Amino acid sequence: MGNSFGCSASGERLVSAARDGDLQEAKALLEYNPRLARYSTFGVRNSPLHYSAAQGHHEIVSLLIESGVEINLRNYRGQTALMQACQYGHWEVVQILMLFKANIHKADYINGGTALHFAASNGHSRCIRLLLADHVPSIPDFWHMTRKRSSQGSSSSEFDEGSALSRILNKTADGGITALHMAALNGHHESVQLLIDLGASVSEVTVEDGTTIDLIGAGSTPLHYAACGGNAQCCQVLIARGASLTSENANGWTPLMVARSWHRHWLEGILSRRPEGRPLILPSPYLSLPLMSMVKIARECGWRNPLPTCSDPCAVCLESKCSVAAEGCGHEFCTNCALYLCSTNSTSTTKPGPPGSIACPLCRHGIVSFVKLPGTNPIKEVVRTGLSLSLCTACSSEGSETASISTPFCKPDFHCTRISPLASYSFRSLSCQRFPSMKINTSFCMGAPDTSPSLVPCADNRRGHNQMGRCLTSGLRRSASQNDSRRSWFSLNQSVATGSG
Repeated sequence: MGNSFGCSASGERLVSAARDGDLQEAKALLEYNPRLARYSTFGVRNSPLHYSAAQGHHEIVSLLIESGVEINLRNYRGQTALMQACQYGHWEVVQILMLFKANIHKADYINGGTALHFAASNGHSRCIRLLLADHVPSIPDFWHMTRKRSSQGSSSSEFDEGSALSRILNKTADGGITALHMAALNGHHESVQLLIDLGASVSEVTVEDGTTIDLIGAGSTPLHYAACGGNAQCCQVLIARGASLTSENANGWTPLMVARSWHRHWLEGILSRRPEGRPLILPSPYLSLPLMSMVKIARECGWRNPLPTCSDPCAVCLESKCSVAAEGCGHEFCTNCALYLCSTNSTSTTKPGPPGSIACPLCRHGIVSFVKLPGTNPIKEVVRTGLSLSLCTACSSEGSETASISTPFCKPDFHCTRISPLASYSFRSLSCQRFPSMKINTSFCMGAPDTSPSLVPCADNRRGHNQMGRCLTSGLRRSASQNDSRRSWFSLNQSVATGSG
């Protein structure tokens, strides 16, 4: 019993350190017990990785991943740490999770939304381009090829409709809602422009779905949703990229009728007729072509830069050794600075170079891709300590059930039996007492901002802990009373046997 309480207390300390950004506390706890990274809170099943990702503590996220936590771990809503980071716009966390190859295809259990839906719904364009870093090639004419495909309605051999990029961009949540629908509804015109530049379809329509409350109607395009949201820039971008002004949804409403029904009177001039002449279409300032090449180099050679061994350090940070060079101008940078340039770039489109290139900080040359320097050696795969240790269970524990995350640790002074290591996505529950289930608050929804800085409201936390404490206290009292009755029965039998009774 004490062993179970000790593990739970250490896990709660790690959760608090991850939520508050206490890096030293998290390091000390993980050095003492690396498998604490797999701990999850009761009821909502949020791990320390969920809390640190939601709060933007990217250093703790990196520490937890290297300690062996399952990177695609879900909470009770089916959300991963990547979804949480995208919802709150913590691009540093998204960058680390993508470097460790987090799964961007997983959908949550409530609305079927992916990490891309969360990022687009909240207008986090930096997170969107990081999510798609593995699918946007570092080639000069990428933007022109996507423009040609969208204008002609046909697909090229490089970017056909069945490609991985198109499937990710146009993946639908419940009700047929795409990421472009969500960005248009919430008025995030920069995210709308970036999604279209990457190849999102402006003609995708919603469908009838019993789990989705749709106040606009099935068969609605992103322009219908933009009209409902009331953002004029979103409507202008969609119309300039080919969205239809006359398309009707299942209710027979055009985008103009949707705007009138929601009293968006300022959109009538935009939605009533298509603008004369050819509109000037500029590429999104958040398009970053060198990102794919830089992510591949960082995965192969690492992104934590060693100290310079010569008198020629990185020209940006002046602290680390140069490991990559920009194609074209040839200027050299460290991996961390090059990643930062690719992830934070949102410059003007008037810079030299093809659309989507980033300006070199030294000569302003448009960088399309990075190459690895000859002296940069690949690193070995990181040994995750949480996966290399074997588990132990108390000898008195009865048949344990398989669960995703629990309190699986024993102190060394307990008699333990070694079992073979388990995979990171399955974990054996080794607690000495089965805790009662807690009531789950199902009021959360995709994209809705939480009023509390933590993922679980404080009141619910207090009620959950109080409930758990009452259950454990009653269990201890029952156990004590049972022990007293056993001692009385044993004394009675002994008296009868000796004839003293």
